[in-house]
Amino acid sequence: MEIAKTGSKPKHIVLTSHPSKFGPKPIPIHWGDADPLMRGPIIGTLCNSSHRNVIGTHSGSYGVYRALAIASGKLQSNHRADLTNTAPAELIGPHPAWSDPDKIVSLDPYGALVKEAYGSLYEQGYDIRPTIAITKAHINMPELVDAVTKGRLHIDGTIMKDNGDLVVTKAAIEPVWYLPGIAKRLGVTESDLRRALFEQTGGMFPDLVTRSDLTIFLPPIGGSTVYILGDPAAITDPNKPLTVRVHDECNGSDVFGSDICTCRPYLVHGIEACVQTAQDGGAGVIVYLRKEGRALGEVTKFLVYNARKRQVGGDRADAYFTRTECVAGVQDMRFQELMPDVLHWLGITRIDRFISMSNMKYNAVTQSGITIVERVPIPEDLIPADAQVEIEAKKAAGYYTDGDVPSQLVLAQVKGRSLTD
Repeated sequence: MEIAKTGSKPKHIVLTSHPSKFGPKPIPIHWGDADPLMRGPIIGTLCNSSHRNVIGTHSGSYGVYRALAIASGKLQSNHRADLTNTAPAELIGPHPAWSDPDKIVSLDPYGALVKEAYGSLYEQGYDIRPTIAITKAHINMPELVDAVTKGRLHIDGTIMKDNGDLVVTKAAIEPVWYLPGIAKRLGVTESDLRRALFEQTGGMFPDLVTRSDLTIFLPPIGGSTVYILGDPAAITDPNKPLTVRVHDECNGSDVFGSDICTCRPYLVHGIEACVQTAQDGGAGVIVYLRKEGRALGEVTKFLVYNARKRQVGGDRADAYFTRTECVAGVQDMRFQELMPDVLHWLGITRIDRFISMSNMKYNAVTQSGITIVERVPIPEDLIPADAQVEIEAKKAAGYYTDGDVPSQLVLAQVKGRSLTD
């Protein structure tokens, strides 16, 4: 144990913790229980260590900024959120998958309902924080306004306003990992998973290897955002169509319009298809996951760009994945096996139009028990000229072939090998 200063008051910081036969016990978590009180709340508080029943803290990677705010004296370390008027703007669930411990392992299905589900505990002083927030908003993209001009979309005044704004329901989701379920999903032992997470974060979370009684981990990574177009109730209505685009973050293209990949064009195409379905009486869902550069990170992505363009013969489809592996050691670390959890949280059992050509995404979704009726590729005229290398490389690698393709996304540190082995 060491002493750290927070403002003018010394504070004891416990470097690691151990279960004790004596003293107060944290509220246990029974993952998959249909009753949220029996399931137990996710408590990552730093205000009362005896209440903590998870490894890690809330806010993912933003927890580091919280530390900076506390260290600089701008935030009180014992601040507890006032959740007045923060309830979801739209009710989602509960759905049957919420009580299936195999369907959802990477988020807390009750994460938006903590005040409603755990109000009595909150009043007793438990620092229980939402891991999901649901609100309503307007979004506007110039390509969608252009789609109206060209007649592909129309102004209806409800889903699409006169100025081109789209009315959406959106949910922000922080990752909450049920470690036994994550291990099972990836086909590894829980002990190997815990050891890899402990070692590859530089020993940041000792409780991963010292507290086998704690099964929940709040990882310091980015979460996801869901954008719903149309009536959210239509998502689970078997008589109404549903369109879904699962999109992995690409800051360069999505935000700044870089033309080396198809990310923003495909995202816009997915949103357009979702608008069309919503205007036809169904619903459209965009899932946006913070997995920059196939979860290899933007620095690695840019290094690969340089390597691809400077090699003999220039940027070539036949060396597209090889150059990635040379820098990163693997082609892809997105772990699409975990991606369907958000779809199960929404109650999705069937997708009529899946706006994706990726076999890894398709397999992950269908193998989780969700039916996909139609896969929709990106139209050829939306592919930027500089992105043809990407498209050709993925075609050559069988990225778009039909049928089941076993996922290659295996936790490299756990399995001890790369994708090329």
